[in-house]
Amino acid sequence: MPPPGFSAAAAIHRGPPLVDGACRPTGPITILVGALGGEGGGTLAQWLVEAATAAGYPAQATSIPGVAQRTGATTYYVEVFPRPLADLSGRRPVLSLLPVPGCIDVAIASELLEAARIVGSGMVSPERTLLVASTSRTLTTTEKMAPGDGRVDSARLLDVARVQSARLCAFDMDAAAKETGTVVSAVMLGAIAGSGTLPFARDAFEAVVRASGRGAEASLAGFARGWDAVRTDAPMAAAPASAAATPAADPRVAAVPAAARDFVALGHARVVAFQDEAYGERYLARVARIAAAERACDPDGRHAHALTRETARYLALWMAFDDVVRVAGQKSAAARFARVRREAGAGPDDVVHIVDHFRPGIPECVDLLPPWLAARVAAWDRARQARGLPPWSFPLRLRSDSATGFLALRLLAGRRGMRRRGARFAREQADIDRWLAAIERAAAVDWSCAFELAQAGRLIKGYGATNERGKRNLAHILDHLADGGAFATPEARADALRQARVAALADEGGQALDAALVAHGVPARSPVAQPIRWQRRTPAGTGAQAHPERTE
Repeated sequence: MPPPGFSAAAAIHRGPPLVDGACRPTGPITILVGALGGEGGGTLAQWLVEAATAAGYPAQATSIPGVAQRTGATTYYVEVFPRPLADLSGRRPVLSLLPVPGCIDVAIASELLEAARIVGSGMVSPERTLLVASTSRTLTTTEKMAPGDGRVDSARLLDVARVQSARLCAFDMDAAAKETGTVVSAVMLGAIAGSGTLPFARDAFEAVVRASGRGAEASLAGFARGWDAVRTDAPMAAAPASAAATPAADPRVAAVPAAARDFVALGHARVVAFQDEAYGERYLARVARIAAAERACDPDGRHAHALTRETARYLALWMAFDDVVRVAGQKSAAARFARVRREAGAGPDDVVHIVDHFRPGIPECVDLLPPWLAARVAAWDRARQARGLPPWSFPLRLRSDSATGFLALRLLAGRRGMRRRGARFAREQADIDRWLAAIERAAAVDWSCAFELAQAGRLIKGYGATNERGKRNLAHILDHLADGGAFATPEARADALRQARVAALADEGGQALDAALVAHGVPARSPVAQPIRWQRRTPAGTGAQAHPERTE
């Protein structure tokens, strides 16, 4: 209960701030903060309370901690009474520990989907709430797990935020924090201060940041960026233009249709970095084949060379496949060590240990072997599995920050020359050529069929079982939809190809793909044979007695 003589309505009111006879608000100012783990949300709440307290205003903060960087956000709730203690004649307001839907003055989120979650919980009010949201995204686990593009549409999130709030200010807080060398909480503090919601000056906020000690100057720079963004209602940051968007200096890339040139330039650079210049020449020759096929089937350019562009995109990704050489190169790259130090928040004098855990099996070990030898080793492992043994593999723990571990990674990364003679390289090139040949055959009949086959290159992604499953799905589509099946028109075949591609990306198990195949009169995929493994189990109390048990 509030002290005698103090207005209970003013103490616990959760609607729009009350106003007394002097036109001063008497209800609490409410601020809701949504941040991810490690972004300094607790520091931000502390800064707000300290700034209010130093200015003589009653304030209180509570928090609900999350689980991890992206499995749960950490929510902070701050209430500041808008009249200084000196004006309350010894009375103190009763501040709430929990936010109330629709009664938030400022809601701020360090990530766009977190802003949408705050809106979805009903905390944001179109009549009252200023919503400050970062346009940056940190993908959720669900978004990353999707076989296709599982990202939530950022434009839709912004539209919802705009409609549901009294005012929306959206800018890239993550970029502002990185550019100023600080954490995003400093940028968020600047945005809250710049909104003018709290009744004290900018100096009060800057004083608590300066008093925080280490990194204060960088935090003040980030604070200024947030202040300016809200004060000037900065437009939402656009994605930076690609360096390859400018005309390529390489005449071979410049010969590609302009609409596809940016993808071809990026793809060429990727495959050259993956292997060598000769491999880059092969990439450009393959793109030229598709460009010629598209010119033949679409001489007027009605489709803006979309077939060449999409083929160039997925061809580059496929040609630069993940293998042990590429992984070793990425693990030992200078940019990777810099990123790990940055994410760990390590200073110049801090020592950071990096331990990489691998479990290579037969597929990884035989990638660089000649095809005949790789086939013999793979047959040996299949025979082992047929006897009920698990696939051969061994655990490997490598200190990549040590001289020995780093040298091992660099030696493996330098084995690029062995790729061309390896079994994996030969298989990938054969599969790529088969896909491109199917696109060319389809282009001779109908542009839309060829385009859908080019888009089917999206099925090839990841590594290990995911990569093999994608290649099996694509091969089945090429066998039974691209060249087989009975379709009345090319448009019907193109629609079947599109539906199969979408279904293949819908789930890892492939049930949706099988249903789509059957719906178009072609056979579903054959099940992949799995060995039956037998394990001995000793029931309790029976000593050495053993019973076979079937396991999947």
